[in-house]
Amino acid sequence: MAIAFSKRKLSDDPYEACSVFDVNNDGVLDIVSGAYWYEGPDFVKRHKICELASHGHYRDDFSDFPMDVDGDGRMDIVTGSWWGGALKWRKNPGDSAAEWETFEIDPTSNIETIRYCDIDGCGVPEIFPNTPGAPQAFYKLVCDENGKGTGKFRKTVIFDQPSGHGLGFADITGNGRLDVVLSGGWLEQPEDPFAGPWTFHPEFSLGTASVPIIGYDVTGNGLCDLIVGQAHDYGLHWYEQMIGEDGARSWVRHEIDATASQYHDLMLVDLDLDGELELVTGKRYLAHDDDPGFDDPLGLYYFKIDGGRFEKHVIDYGPAGEASGNGIFMWIQDVTGNGYPDIVAPGTEGLYLFENLGPQE
Repeated sequence: MAIAFSKRKLSDDPYEACSVFDVNNDGVLDIVSGAYWYEGPDFVKRHKICELASHGHYRDDFSDFPMDVDGDGRMDIVTGSWWGGALKWRKNPGDSAAEWETFEIDPTSNIETIRYCDIDGCGVPEIFPNTPGAPQAFYKLVCDENGKGTGKFRKTVIFDQPSGHGLGFADITGNGRLDVVLSGGWLEQPEDPFAGPWTFHPEFSLGTASVPIIGYDVTGNGLCDLIVGQAHDYGLHWYEQMIGEDGARSWVRHEIDATASQYHDLMLVDLDLDGELELVTGKRYLAHDDDPGFDDPLGLYYFKIDGGRFEKHVIDYGPAGEASGNGIFMWIQDVTGNGYPDIVAPGTEGLYLFENLGPQE
C-alpha cells in the first residue's frame, strides 16, 4: 500500500536546513529552520533566531542541529555554511522574544553541510562538517563530570587530504565500528577514534556525492553497501560491496534513478512502520544554478527497497512555488502525534511539512 502525505507550506523563506526539537521546554516539539523557529503544535507562530547573511539565493545556514552545547538544559543549534568561515553554535536564550547569540567553535574552510554521529558511543553525537577543500575532521563536545556540555569542543583530524564533496557513515568491514565514507574512498575507524589519521581506502570515486552517503546492507547478505545521490548532477545509485575469493574488496554500481538531479540529502526511515526502512530523498532546488537539471521540476520521493530493487513513490512533484524538494538538511520525525514519521522539508523554495497519514488502500 502506498503511503499518503498531507502537504503544508509553513514559510516562503529560502532556508535550506531544519530540525525538530523542543525549543522552549514546554514539552511540545517545535520546528527550527534558518533564521526562525516555529512554535508547535501548529507551527503557525514563529520567533526570530537571528539575522543570517545572504549570498545570492543562498542563506548562511546549512545545518540547524540541536545540541545542549553549554549544559544549561536548553537545546542550542550547531551550524555552518559555505560562506561562514567557521563552525558555529547558537545559544538558546530561553526567552521566545530574544534573539540567539552565535559563537565560533573553530575556523574552517567552506562547509558544504554538517552531519552528526556518536562515533565513540558516549551518547552525544560528534560533529562532522563536510569541508570539500580541507582535511576531514570531527568535533567532540567537552562535557563536565556530570555529563553536561561546557561550550567547548575537541577537534580530531582523521584525514590529511581534501575531503571532497560527500560524507557519510558505514561499517564497511563489519567489525562494529562506523567508518567515514568520502567521495573518493573510506576512512577506517581505529580502536581509538581520537588517535589521529584513520586509514584511507581509495576504493571508489562517487563524484559530487550526497551528504550523507548512506551505509546499508541492501541485499541482506551481511555486507554493507552504499547509497549515493549525485548532489550536482543527475543520478541516484547504490554501490554493492563485493568480496573476492582472495579477500579483496570491490564495488559494483547499480542505478536507482536517473531521471532527477541534485539528490543532495538522503535518509533511511521506516515511514509506514512495517519494520522495513524506506529511502527518502528529493531534489535540492538550485543546489547550483548551473548544474545539469537545476531548473527541472522539484520532487520529493520515497523508495521501497527490496533486495536491490528500488521502487519509487512520488510524495510531491512540480514547479518551485507549488512543489517541494528537500533542501540540504531535512528532518524526519513524528511531529503531529499520529505515530508515523513526518517529513520537514526546507529549501530555497520554502519550508514544507509533509504529514505522514500512513498506508492507504
